[in-house]
Amino acid sequence: MKFSSQEEYGSRCLVRLARDGDGASLTIPEISQAEGLSIPYVAKLMRILRRSGFVKSVRGQAGGYSLARPAEQIIMGDLLAALGGRLYEPEFCRRHSGSAKNCLNTTDCSIRPVWQTVQIAVDQVLNKMTLKDLLQSEQAMTSLASTMVKTVQLGGAAPSFSEGSSAERKPQLIKPQTP
Repeated sequence: MKFSSQEEYGSRCLVRLARDGDGASLTIPEISQAEGLSIPYVAKLMRILRRSGFVKSVRGQAGGYSLARPAEQIIMGDLLAALGGRLYEPEFCRRHSGSAKNCLNTTDCSIRPVWQTVQIAVDQVLNKMTLKDLLQSEQAMTSLASTMVKTVQLGGAAPSFSEGSSAERKPQLIKPQTP
């Protein structure tokens, strides 16, 4: 699994805007210089972030980009989904069927539950993390991320997949029974 450069740099651009506080505005050249990215690439990222509702733009002499909502209301899972998509989506199997029209393992696939479980774990962490969290130091963020992962591990929810045709399986969290 790899995160794309679009997800990395788009996140960095949004963190850069958030560091300047609510209502602060930066131009594409300012973001480009601050993050060491080309102006056309920052323009592309800002267009994606604007269309996804994360930033707003103002034209003119005092124009630029600013956060469309407070940093504590921007969920990292939503941001990464807008920048590059999820790691696993149900359509994945249809898009990766090999040379056949349909995947040969549609009715009994031992790999699909692995990807679904990974997606659930990633979602549980990223959906608890906000842009405001990323304004902390690396050390503080490492501690927070570690705590979030432990919460997911110990949180008592184990992934299980609903019954139905394997092409339509959806992840579902089931609480373990207490003894």
